[in-house]
Amino acid sequence: MRECIRDAKEGDSQQICQIYNYYVETSGATFEEQLVSQGVMAERIVSIQKQLPWLVFEEAGEVLGYAYVSPWKERSAYRFAVESSIYVAQQAAGKGIGNSLYQALLARLVDYPIATVIAGITLPNPASIVLHERLGFNQVAEFERVGFKFGNWMNVGYWQRQIKTEEQINHCLNKD
Repeated sequence: MRECIRDAKEGDSQQICQIYNYYVETSGATFEEQLVSQGVMAERIVSIQKQLPWLVFEEAGEVLGYAYVSPWKERSAYRFAVESSIYVAQQAAGKGIGNSLYQALLARLVDYPIATVIAGITLPNPASIVLHERLGFNQVAEFERVGFKFGNWMNVGYWQRQIKTEEQINHCLNKD
């Protein structure tokens, strides 16, 4: 079968919605509680890609996962930090797709003035923790009872990976 990791397209929004809405309905992996429409997802893709990468893992024409980064916070002092998001289709979990996507996403960030990537993980989630730690992320925080979904309070841990030094950031900013 032919598989590839490529930039997401607006036309991927339906398949991305199917992946994401599974987690909205069944999991604390996202704190969204309402299903996301194809139109809203298409807007999210376009909005993110104006400044940062959004990738999909495709096999035989089917999107089986996606990953992207978004600004960590709006204030300008946070401009060198992003938050990563990654979702794999439920039927494709455990096949290495998340690892492949994440590695491609991190490789793509080489061209961006990004110093650190932050990942929020609803706890417990051993598979996500293992994935992040294998990729060099370290846990830096845990917030207790910050999400309430499915009648339960949920903790969120934060993992962080430094991907560039100050010198490397300056080089990115001065490439012209």
